Formats: sequence, C-alpha cells, structure tokens
Amino acid sequence: MRVAVVGHTNTGKTSLLRTLTRDVSFGTVSNRPATTRRVEGASLLVNGERLVDLYDTPGLEDSIGLLALLERVRGNLGLDRVDALARFLHSEEALGEYAQEAKALAQVRRSDIALYVVDARDAVLGKYRDELEILGRCGVPVVPVMNFVAGAEARVAKWREHLARAGLHAVAQFDTVALDSESEYRLYETMIVMAARFRPTLETVLADLDRRRSWLIRASAELLADLLVDAAAYAVKVRSGERAAKAIESLQGAIRRREQRFVDELLALHAFRAQDYQYTALPLEDGVWGADLFNPETLARFGIKTGSAAAVGAAAGLAVDAAVGGITLGAAAATGAALGAALGAARDKGRDLYSRLRGYSPLRVDMPTLTVLVARNATLVAALFRRGHASRSPLRIERDAEKGQEILAQIDIVRAVRKARSHPEWSRIETGVADAARRDGGRAACRDRLAELIEPALRSLSSAA
Repeated sequence: MRVAVVGHTNTGKTSLLRTLTRDVSFGTVSNRPATTRRVEGASLLVNGERLVDLYDTPGLEDSIGLLALLERVRGNLGLDRVDALARFLHSEEALGEYAQEAKALAQVRRSDIALYVVDARDAVLGKYRDELEILGRCGVPVVPVMNFVAGAEARVAKWREHLARAGLHAVAQFDTVALDSESEYRLYETMIVMAARFRPTLETVLADLDRRRSWLIRASAELLADLLVDAAAYAVKVRSGERAAKAIESLQGAIRRREQRFVDELLALHAFRAQDYQYTALPLEDGVWGADLFNPETLARFGIKTGSAAAVGAAAGLAVDAAVGGITLGAAAATGAALGAALGAARDKGRDLYSRLRGYSPLRVDMPTLTVLVARNATLVAALFRRGHASRSPLRIERDAEKGQEILAQIDIVRAVRKARSHPEWSRIETGVADAARRDGGRAACRDRLAELIEPALRSLSSAA
C-alpha cells in the first residue's frame, strides 16, 4: 500500500512519519518553512515483509495561486478537473513557480491514499480550503489527520466543521508529539474505511502494533526487574578501620551508575536517544535523571515517608562507626541522617546491622530507596509510551507522583525483592553479566518472577497514558 503524507508547510508531515515508523532520525523536523524539499520514503515491515510505503512530501505553499492556474488550464483546454491537474504536472509551471506543489501532487497521484495533515492549532483559512480542493482532483481517497490536538489551543471542532463542509467526514486525530496508542489504531481504521481493498494489509499492521506493544511492555518490565535485582542484592562490605562515609559513597555511586545503565538501555529499547531529553521537573537531562535518587525529596515526591528512614540512615552511620572504634562517629552519623531513605544498611530478614557486625559488615540499599527506584523508573517507562518520536520539546512528566504511586500500589516491593536480598552474588553491578550468569543460582528465575509482577502495572500505566 502506498501512502502519501501531504499538507501545508510546517503542519507536521515529517513528524507523522517519524512517529508511525518510530524513527527519530527520519527526515528533518524544523520550525522553518519548507524544510522538506523532496519526496522521501519509509516502509512499514511486518516479519520482514514490506506492507506499507509512506511518502513524505514537500509542503503546499501557494494553493491559492495554484488553484487559479488549474482553473485557467481547465477553462482554456476544456478539460475536467482531474485531467487539468494531470496537464499541469507536465507544464513549465510544475518545474518552476509551483515545483514544490507539483512534487507533492505527483506523489499523491502515484499513491493509493493521501493523509492530509493539518495543524489543529491553526485558524481555518482560505488556503486550506484550496488545498483540499486541489487534492480532490488527484483521484485518490484523502484522510485528514489533525495534528497537535493535545493542547488547549487546538481548534478541533472548527476543523471538523470545515472538513465536513468539504465532504470529508472520515477524519483522524493523531498527535505526533503526545502519542496515544488508541489514536494510532483509529488512524489505521480510518484508512481501512477509505481504502477497503487494503483491509488485510492494514489489519496485519494493526496486529503487529499490538504484538510490538506487548513485547515492549514485557521487555521494559524485564529491564526494570534486572535493575531491581541488582540493586536489592548489592552489598558493600565494610571492615574494621574503614570510614563509614567512604562505604556509603561507594554504594551510592554504584547504584547511580546501575540506574543510569538502565535508563540508557530503556531509551534504546524505545528507539529514543539520550539527547532527546532535557531537564524538567523530574525526569532527564541529556538522558540523566535530574532528581538524585539519594535525596529525601525524591522519595517524598512518590509519597514515601522519610522520617523513619532518616533515623535508620543515622543508625547505620553510628553502627558502622561503633564497629571501627568510633573514629568517625559524628561525621558518619550526620552523613547517614542526611541521606534519609537513601541507605539501608541496617536490616536483612529482621536482623539489624548491630547483630551482624563481625569483621566484614554488609551495607545495602534500604527498602524505601528500592521502592522509589521502581516507582520513578516505571513512571519513565509510561512517559516513553506516550511520547511521539517527533517530539523535540523536553520530556515532561506532569503527573509523576501519581503514576509512581499507582505502580507502588500494584507491586509488593518487599515481597518481590526478599529473595534477592539474601543473595549478594546475584548482583551484576560489580561482577558483570558473564560472571553473574556463571553464578546465577536462581537469579534468572527471580528476575522473571519480578518482571511478571511489574508487567501488569506497566501495562496499566502505559494504557492510562
């Protein structure tokens, strides 16, 4: 099936192709007019078979002048509307003054259907009415696609009224920046209505969309489960004579680096790049979390109380210092209290740190920190599912706390990581993947069980998005 994507300059034609193909590098997206100067193509493949060819076309800039020219050709030669347009495409004007429009219209005529992209924020002007009139002379079905409908400034009702007057009632709403999977499905369903002979092709594409989405949710759950197993099992050994603050710093650094690796892998999985992101209220700056994991305010954002955790952090500092002779008692106690819920060194299966300090003492991440590790990264997963691949603005997670709390309500983190906390050898933070595989001892099974707990929550969050 051949699909031409056409419309006025700067309405989001290239953006539509980027989002449909999940390719952030397709074409050039810019606020400057006439960015696309030639026809560019991309294909949708299912199981290696090319089913749909999508063509990005130059923007229509002077539809008023072109329509007047077509009417003169029609009147002078006594042609009907379709033949007059065909004659224009072989004229000198098609190589000169209207070369950009001619490229777009020639591709429409070579296609099986045209998607006419409009910026729903624009006022309905005469030039758009003329564009629709010209497209109607190409002899192929036209599906209007209203872009940028997520914002309050969108004039959806006005555009629908205008399109209805032009005889176009099968209209799709598809925001290329704020992605909505239901809108994407409806776009394909509208194409089926307008080009019924391609129903089997488009239904295959829709089925593949469902499969890919399910796979992506599961793969995201497995990445998050891997992160959680590594963080829960990881322990820094403290021995007599070492400073507690040094051990704390070592643990924090290791967990931060492991979380960053998760973010990098997640962005690649969803076909995004680190440079697609900038700092906003919560999320990423150049692909890095702006809010530090080891900050009580980060936990508070997800509704996790930090009071008791701060006490545990301070106790951890005191306990470690007691074991090393009290050399850094004050400094470590202050560090532990400042970390708040960042560290939990004190407890494993009900036995606190005081009862286990004999020579080497394990220092671990505590449950509040593991909890926020899951909450905020599940929130990031949900945000990626609703982010179009044409988006150039900073990633914004406006409802980060609510979504984080939603996933926490669905997953018993304590039960999920209990076994991992008893197996420090399962953590790949220091050993690496290959070494951890040799010493697996049940790690993969634990990861898979955890992914099964996380997956329904991610499915719920991504659908709600």
